[in-house]
Amino acid sequence: MRKRYENLDAVRSNKSMKDMLRWSKERRKKIKDLSKQIEQSPVKKVQQLHGNRSLTTYTWIGHSTFFIQMNGLNILTDPVWANRMGFEKRSTKPGIALEDMPEIDVVVISHGHYDHLDFPTLKKLKGNPHYYVPAGLKRLLTRKGYQNVTEMNWWDSIEHQGITIHFVPAQHWTRRTLTDINTSHWGGFIFQSPGTTYYFVGDTGYFSGFKQIAERFTIDTVFMPIGAYEPEWFMAPAHISPEDSVKAFLELGAKHFVPMHYGTFRLADDTGPEALERLYQAWEKHKLPAKQLKVMLLGETIFEGGA
Repeated sequence: MRKRYENLDAVRSNKSMKDMLRWSKERRKKIKDLSKQIEQSPVKKVQQLHGNRSLTTYTWIGHSTFFIQMNGLNILTDPVWANRMGFEKRSTKPGIALEDMPEIDVVVISHGHYDHLDFPTLKKLKGNPHYYVPAGLKRLLTRKGYQNVTEMNWWDSIEHQGITIHFVPAQHWTRRTLTDINTSHWGGFIFQSPGTTYYFVGDTGYFSGFKQIAERFTIDTVFMPIGAYEPEWFMAPAHISPEDSVKAFLELGAKHFVPMHYGTFRLADDTGPEALERLYQAWEKHKLPAKQLKVMLLGETIFEGGA
C-alpha cells in the first residue's frame, strides 16, 4: 500500500458531498464582476532575461509560476501555461509566452494538483531541467519519461550549482486521480544563494509551519498565495486568505511580500481584484511600509540590484 501524507497538526482538507452541495448552492447566489482582470506589464524584458546570467531577477508568469534567475541559474516554480483548468478557461494570458522563455535549469513542483503540475507545459520547456518534487511524486514523473528528478521530504536541503534548495512544509493536500489522494506530499521551496533568500510558499492554508520556517531561515522575499479562499468555511484548511497571508508574512519576518495564486484560474469564488483589495486593506491595517509589498503585473520582472 502506498504511503499517505499528512499535514502538521493533523489538519485535514477532506470535504463531504454535503459540503460540496452547500458550496454549489452558495455560489449560485453570488454575483461577481469578472470583467476586471489582472493586467499585463507594459514592459517585458524578455531579451534581457535571455542574456542574463549574473543578476538576480524574478518574473511573474501567472498563478504560481515564477521565472527566477539566481546565481546564473534559470528556475521555474510550478510551471503552468495551460489555457484551461478543468471546465474553467484561463482568465489571463501568461506574462511571457512559453515559446519566448529561455532554457530552464531547475524546475520545482510544490504538489501534484493540475494547476501546479501540468505535463503539456513541461513537455515544451526548453533545456534539460532538473526537477525537484515532493516525496512520492517522482514515480509519476518517471512514468512520464522524466529522468532528472529528485524527491524531497520536509526540511531536506540540496546543493545545486551554487544555490541551496530547501523543501519546507505547507498545509494542503493533493490528488490527480480517484485513487491517489495524498500519495505524494506538498510543500514550499526556499532558494538560498550568497546574499539572497527567496521563499516560494506553494499552496497552503495558514498554519503553524510559518513560525517554524522563520526559526530556521532569514527570508528576503516571500512569494505568497492570496487567492482561492472563498468560501472560507470550505477553503481555509488548504488556501490562505489575504488577511492571514499578511499575518504569515509578519511571522516570517521577511523583507518583501510578492502575492501569487490569484487572478489566473477561477478555482474558488473570489476574484483576483477582490483578493488584491483585501490584501491592500490588511497591509494598511498593520501599517506596513508600502515598499515591502511588491504587487506584480503579469510578465513584470524585478531586477535585484539594478537592471
